[in-house]
Amino acid sequence: MSANAGGPAFVDLHSHSTASDGTAAPEEVIETALRCGLTALALTDHDTIEGIPTARAVGARVGVRVIPGVELSAFHEGHEVHLLALHLTHLDGLQRRLTELRTMRYNRAQAIVEKLNTLGVPLTLDEVLLQSNGGAVGRPHVARALIARGVVQDFRDAFTKYLGSAGTAFVPKEHFSIEDAIAIAHEAGALAIWAHPGDGGRRDRLEPLVAAGLDGLEIRHPSHSGEDVKRLQALADFFNLVPSGGSDWHGAPDGPRRLGIMNVPVEWLERQDERVASVASSPSAQ
Repeated sequence: MSANAGGPAFVDLHSHSTASDGTAAPEEVIETALRCGLTALALTDHDTIEGIPTARAVGARVGVRVIPGVELSAFHEGHEVHLLALHLTHLDGLQRRLTELRTMRYNRAQAIVEKLNTLGVPLTLDEVLLQSNGGAVGRPHVARALIARGVVQDFRDAFTKYLGSAGTAFVPKEHFSIEDAIAIAHEAGALAIWAHPGDGGRRDRLEPLVAAGLDGLEIRHPSHSGEDVKRLQALADFFNLVPSGGSDWHGAPDGPRRLGIMNVPVEWLERQDERVASVASSPSAQ
């Protein structure tokens, strides 16, 4: 069976599974992509590529191309920047770097639990790890553990009271530079794409990232306004960056982040393929 028989071809280049903080298993993500009529999907879990082998196997079976990816969190000039490494090819060397990042995530989760305990919330790290189910642990798993214990009603409550930047149990991330994130992407043979830059995606912030080797911009994202999309497209054209876009889907069956909702044209993926081929054939890549 082939995805999207007839009609315009769309792709989704930003999605998450249970390998990190999504609620759908990798195979479910691909099956959902098929039902949505997508011809290709990038699996971009946070700091892990554990879901990619399963996703690729299912994609090959049902006719959905799977682009191997990963989402990295970094800092630049005091701002947090998320980077999508798309079209990963050298996975073995990448594993070591991602293991280091997942250790940072584990340590942060442990520190959050300790803060919660000092506030009188009797949560354990094991409860949080149970929610992550062996995947890369993050604040959403702490939130789910708090909900399961009945401490808070929902995610909004968890982040407002405890886990957000103004929350009483907030623990900042260890700083990891955008230059390091871009280097990791390039070492893995991938394109480095600035994820959901929003209203922060402006020329003054973009220029140093381009100088550091940035390859592309996520132009279409559920959090972007129409004005954001126009500005980011113009900047991508000006700096000769490849366009990207996706739903940032985490498994919810409805809501603003439904898989495929951004109608990302297959032509954008083709431009990325061309850039990957160009980089791979350049003398510096030999």
